[in-house]
Amino acid sequence: MFDARLQGVIQPVLGPAARWLAAHGVRAEAITLAGFVAGALAVPALAAGAHGLALAFILANRVADGLDGAVARLQGPTDRGAFLDIALDFAFYGLVVLGFALSDPAANALPAAFLLAAFMGTGSSFLAFAVLAARRGMTSTAFPRKGIYYLGGLTEGAETIAVFVAMCLWPQAFPVLAVLFALACWITTVMRWRLGWDAFAPGAPQ
Repeated sequence: MFDARLQGVIQPVLGPAARWLAAHGVRAEAITLAGFVAGALAVPALAAGAHGLALAFILANRVADGLDGAVARLQGPTDRGAFLDIALDFAFYGLVVLGFALSDPAANALPAAFLLAAFMGTGSSFLAFAVLAARRGMTSTAFPRKGIYYLGGLTEGAETIAVFVAMCLWPQAFPVLAVLFALACWITTVMRWRLGWDAFAPGAPQ
């Protein structure tokens, strides 16, 4: 919901670092992979109950996610970079939820499973729409710089990270936060299903 608005704020902040990295030959794909490794380290941190450390790894992942796009625009975007960006983002989101499930299985496992099921809904509807949008030559006016058609919704990247931050700050509230956010994700999923139903109907304009 807020991703498009945040782009105009984040990119100028990351611009100097992106230019420095690009000038020193650091590829956007390398930043994406490094960010994923940082994000994945949140899993053992969460499992060990080190929520502050996990939060640092989550935020490091998000900084890398902003930097890789900024560097890619300077070096020239690639299909491989766009693929890695979205594929590793979805994996990262699921891993964070897994980490919370491991930290307290008795309290967190069922809410985590419900949230992961909701992530399947948002992720699959997002990617299915992007595939067919590309086939039809559709472009997103809200996210013109993205490597694939980026379909927004009630729950996007910014909202997901905000919830993850809240979960790290108040880990005892994970079950409630997970269920509430899962419900919001299901609303997004249904909205995307409706958009796809209308956009890809026979005779719909391309």
